[in-house]
Amino acid sequence: MISWKRVRELREEIGDDDFTEVVDLFLEEVEDVLDRMRADPDPASYEADLHFLKGSALNLGFEALGALCMNGEMRAAARKMQTRDLAEVFDTYEVSKKEFLEAQENAPA
Repeated sequence: MISWKRVRELREEIGDDDFTEVVDLFLEEVEDVLDRMRADPDPASYEADLHFLKGSALNLGFEALGALCMNGEMRAAARKMQTRDLAEVFDTYEVSKKEFLEAQENAPA
C-alpha cells in the first residue's frame, strides 16, 4: 500500500520538520477533497479531484491510492466513473492512512 522507499526519500529530501508539515498538509487537503466527494459527489469534478488525489498520494508514497486514483481519473475522463466506484478510493485511503500513521508512531526517533 505504501512505498516506504518513497517516504524515506521524501524525508531525506526535505528534512524531518518539513516532512511533518508535508504529512499534515497532505492529510488535511486529501481529507477535504474526499469529504467533499462523499458529501456532495459531482461526476463533473471527478477527473480533476482524482488527478489531485493521485499526485498527492504518489508524492507521499501512497502507491495503492495513487494507482486507484489514476485508474479513476482515466475512467472519469471517459465518463465511465460512477459515485459507487469511489468507495474503493475512500477505503484504500483509510487503510493506507492507518498503516502510514502507525508506522510513523513506531518509527525510531
